[in-house]
Amino acid sequence: MAKKIDLNCDMGESFGAYKLGMDEEVIKLISSANIACGFHAGDPNVMDQTVAMAKEYNVGIGVHIGYPDLLGFGRRDIDISRKDLMNYIIYQIGALEAFCRKHHVEIQHVKAHGSMGNMSFVNRTIADAIVDAVYEVLPETKIFVLPGTEIHKASEEKGLSSVLEVFADRAYNNDLTLVSRKIPGSVITDPQEAAENVLRMIIDGKAKTIDGEFIDIKADSVCVHGDTQGALDIVRFIRKRIEEEQIEIASVGKWHN
Repeated sequence: MAKKIDLNCDMGESFGAYKLGMDEEVIKLISSANIACGFHAGDPNVMDQTVAMAKEYNVGIGVHIGYPDLLGFGRRDIDISRKDLMNYIIYQIGALEAFCRKHHVEIQHVKAHGSMGNMSFVNRTIADAIVDAVYEVLPETKIFVLPGTEIHKASEEKGLSSVLEVFADRAYNNDLTLVSRKIPGSVITDPQEAAENVLRMIIDGKAKTIDGEFIDIKADSVCVHGDTQGALDIVRFIRKRIEEEQIEIASVGKWHN
């Protein structure tokens, strides 16, 4: 049984006058934050505020890289060259790194958002571009991956520190990729169901698929999406249940090699 687990959430996804999520409350409950960098969500002011909050609550900071797709929230597939993709990633890392420097904190990890993340699970070309971009500018950082996917394989081969991430609020396919959001039941909004899934994954090492199968899985970090309906209640309930099992919640930067 895991004695430590990281609890992460996507944050900083508000943009200009548009408010998304309850970051000010969620930040108090998690150990790592994936901060949007202005491509799929977020803006300079929101980035600055989110980094400041992460520092205040001693939360690990991650670069949440995404496609330049504010209108589609980074969840639409975009066909771009390897060079373009790598530079989009490096640009976003650089933006968040500047705000981290301002607040005297460091980047803990990098995580791909939405379509970029989903494509990296099955497309080795995309996975290699993400891993190579991170390796060029932040080779000592950690990269969040779905266990057994192409980006997991690519990061291992490159020698990056891979954090195995599982999802509390998403349904799994039998190959452990995430069920498309277009399919009913793909997003889990019931806090109790989400917590049961999390405990099953981190204690029993099993993920329940949308077909009812139980597949082996390993978890270093548990994600709750900040834009999921009732995200605050989900995070609160999951944290309570994890602590009841006497499992320590800590950012991967403090315990993961």
